[in-house]
Amino acid sequence: MRAARRSCYAGLMSDAHDALRGPIEAAYADRTKLEDARDAVLETIELLDGGDLRVASPPAEPGGEWTVHAWVKEAVLLYFGLRGMERMELPPFEFHDKIPLKSGLDAQGVRVVPPGTARFGSHLEPGAILMPGYVNIGARVGAGTMVDTWATVGSCAQIGAGVHLSGGVGSGGVLEPPSATPVIVEDGAFVGSRCIVVEGVRVGREAVLGANVVLTASTTIIDVRGDAPVERKGSVPPRAVVIPGTRPKRFPAGEYHVPCALIIGERKESTDRKTSLNDALRTHGVAV
Repeated sequence: MRAARRSCYAGLMSDAHDALRGPIEAAYADRTKLEDARDAVLETIELLDGGDLRVASPPAEPGGEWTVHAWVKEAVLLYFGLRGMERMELPPFEFHDKIPLKSGLDAQGVRVVPPGTARFGSHLEPGAILMPGYVNIGARVGAGTMVDTWATVGSCAQIGAGVHLSGGVGSGGVLEPPSATPVIVEDGAFVGSRCIVVEGVRVGREAVLGANVVLTASTTIIDVRGDAPVERKGSVPPRAVVIPGTRPKRFPAGEYHVPCALIIGERKESTDRKTSLNDALRTHGVAV
């Protein structure tokens, strides 16, 4: 099924979209051409909303690189310039904003629990559940994924299928520069309570982040499973079990401990996702 979904995603960027790309790139480079690009921008946002277009496409094979479509992010930025502020009344709530909310959720097979909010231009695949959290424009949430209470999915973030974003998780938005890779959480990952994933960090397939892990582009992620630590930044490997940690760092005023993340284990291939997750938490003492 995953292979079929990747093939489908690859087909999303068709020749028909090239007609949209030209005027959008021209207007982004020269805002005096914004009105000329109006139709292209509006159509692009509608395609994002319907899931027929996305900001970044997953690799054809697991472990490959994601492809960022900068012109689609440019369209999102131009959309703000085309929209004016308006009052939106959804009794008993009232909003004052430029971007309307998604509609037709029942027909799309998406569950949104009040006061959960998904902006127009985001896409939630069938079976996704949005508790009282937030999904911003340009973001994509995969089938069967749970965005739990007060969790946020930032602008253009790409959240895979079967993911659990626990309560209070913050996945940051990455709109500028348009070429920058957005936050990516791949299929089957579990992100524990109050985790922060920002600045284009990629969380690999079926990885487990324990509660309060903070991952930025500069966060040192240390694999401590072997005889010697192995450091990386910007990505968590597939099936890794990660907890928050600290490491000493010397400053002019003395030595202090600064945050890092520790890879302490791996989900077992011999068990299913649920059992593997429970095993990881019990074995390694990960709080969620």
